[in-house]
Amino acid sequence: MLISYNNDYEKVTMGFLSYISDLKDPIRIEEELKWYSAQENRRIYLWQREDNENIIGLVGIEEENDLILLRHIALDPSYRNEGLSYTILDALQEKFEGKNVVATLETASIISKWQRKLSEKS
Repeated sequence: MLISYNNDYEKVTMGFLSYISDLKDPIRIEEELKWYSAQENRRIYLWQREDNENIIGLVGIEEENDLILLRHIALDPSYRNEGLSYTILDALQEKFEGKNVVATLETASIISKWQRKLSEKS
């Protein structure tokens, strides 16, 4: 389940952001958190398991008109390769119904795979 970031989740959020290749430095991670909080159209959502309420993933987005730009996605390493990214993207699409989820250069691969999976379902 997607939950909105708040300061109570700062440490866990910083941990997930550290999984992203260009955000290894703690100072860079803090700058990224400030960047997200500087504008209302930028948000971080955490993915929480419903069965035990553990936070196991993160997405960072920027909302623009009819688009949701996926800036970051990170998962707990023990949950990778299980299709969880697609589940998170499905929930993001549902949350912002009527808007298209699109990629940055960094997230293009996952968005492309997710879109292929969606087209196979149709």
